[in-house]
Amino acid sequence: YAEIVRRSGENLLDIINDILDFSKIEAAKLELEKVSFDLRMTMEDTVELLVQRSADKGLKLVCLVDPDIPWRLIGDPGRLRQIILNLTGNAIKFTEKGEVDIRADLESVTSEQVVIRFSVQDTGIGIPQSRLEAVFAPFTQVDGSTTRRFGGTGLGLAICKQLVELMGGEIGVTSQEGQGSCFWFTAAFTPAARQSEEKPRFAAIEGLNLLVVDD
Repeated sequence: YAEIVRRSGENLLDIINDILDFSKIEAAKLELEKVSFDLRMTMEDTVELLVQRSADKGLKLVCLVDPDIPWRLIGDPGRLRQIILNLTGNAIKFTEKGEVDIRADLESVTSEQVVIRFSVQDTGIGIPQSRLEAVFAPFTQVDGSTTRRFGGTGLGLAICKQLVELMGGEIGVTSQEGQGSCFWFTAAFTPAARQSEEKPRFAAIEGLNLLVVDD
């Protein structure tokens, strides 16, 4: 009973937080932070929060960050984490077997702006072509059976869309029913100064023979 109370409380908090965020965005009261942050650490910390959920379902969870992306950026890591958590949480929720892949790829870079393309791909139930355009509308899910089976408010993707637009990017999805989905979004950040001093050292693998095994 205590576990039921705990889970119910967490679900209620998720709903309240979604409604509050959506209300702030609708009222144009939500402002993004501009702080220096470590993109790789942010991505890894975010994925760590979802490892147990994916493991409980027997799913493989993969996170890949393009090494060409500048090491430190200026932006809002909290809101970036919120978007990735929402998209990846959905991917895990709607995937019964297989894997969920999270990627961050460098799209463009100048001395003033870094544009990154994030993607979350799964091997889940997919979305019918007729419903793809509607998934980002508030209070919308694919159909009523989805809500009954998986729960949710239908606000998460609408909030993600608004946050991505505040970050100067765009969001979209490609999917095939029964074969998984790929949600992607772009976001613009400012490169932090003194990148070279904080760039990580990667293992020297030039000239080595590598054997990569995957099940």
